[in-house]
Amino acid sequence: MKIPDFVREKRKQYRMTQRDLAERAGVGLRFIRELEGGKRTLRMDKVNVVLDLFGCELGAVPAEREE
Repeated sequence: MKIPDFVREKRKQYRMTQRDLAERAGVGLRFIRELEGGKRTLRMDKVNVVLDLFGCELGAVPAEREE
């Protein structure tokens, strides 16, 4: 599962709005919208703050590549 989908799913599971999540994580609403929208250039430290609310963090994973 990709990060935007994970965050959106967890947020809904905990019955939070994007604004609720932004306030709990201490980030802006725009950041949450960009994160859930799949923006490719976001600050990893802020992504980790959001993911930490769900007991997760960013880590290195193999990239999916077409051969």
